[in-house]
Amino acid sequence: MPSVRTAGSTVHYEVTGSGPGLVMVHGSGGDARANFGHLVDRFADRRTVITPDYSGSGETTDGGGPLTLDQLVEQVVAATDAVSGEPVDLLGFSLGAVVAAALAAKHSERVRRLVLLAGWVRHDDPRHQLHFDMWRRLGSTDPGLLVRFLTLSGFSPGYLSGLGHQGLAQLLAGSSPAPGVLRQADLDLRADIRDRTHLVTAPTLVVGNRQDQMVPVEHTRALHEAIAGSRYVELDSGHLVLFERPDELVGIVREFLFDDAPEAG
Repeated sequence: MPSVRTAGSTVHYEVTGSGPGLVMVHGSGGDARANFGHLVDRFADRRTVITPDYSGSGETTDGGGPLTLDQLVEQVVAATDAVSGEPVDLLGFSLGAVVAAALAAKHSERVRRLVLLAGWVRHDDPRHQLHFDMWRRLGSTDPGLLVRFLTLSGFSPGYLSGLGHQGLAQLLAGSSPAPGVLRQADLDLRADIRDRTHLVTAPTLVVGNRQDQMVPVEHTRALHEAIAGSRYVELDSGHLVLFERPDELVGIVREFLFDDAPEAG
């Protein structure tokens, strides 16, 4: 896996496909391959897909200490610049959506189009604080219970029930949190982009999930409202829409990215 050095970090990333760049920024608790591995080939026919792991995930390393949004932004920029010198499409999921929006605000010239899945604007909602504090507490005391909590809150009830007992057991057995999940959850508790969203100028698609228990859909609607001219689509899914509704999601994202003349609004 290639890597690039930036500001005390060694950022690992993967590259697939050809064409203009598409950078996919993963969420907390996993890594790029876990989030997007089953989706990359569905964009690689039209895009050079770049999937970096930011601090706390995969093989990416740094000097330790609390993570910051700007730190993760610069890690994603470094991986992007190592592959492409042209503006790229940028897709972020969950915390990755917050990172992607912050990147688009700070480096507007680097972003061609922006897709934000299940993101948020502000960190101070009481339920948001309770939820990610549970991540930290469970991750530090019982990682196995954290996996169960993430599964229960990450998927919609109907999806989990539809797996059956054996399917759910297989899902739990194959899941494990990222090694840096505690640092990432700490950033989830602090990540706030209220002072940045007005700087986003790229055509933007925001996708919310109607049954999201990790990032309730009201938070994603607020993200859409905070970015002038953004489009909004809402799916009947839990937070992990990447797995619950992959076909529908890919269709929506491809239509937005591959439309040569997107209309804002």
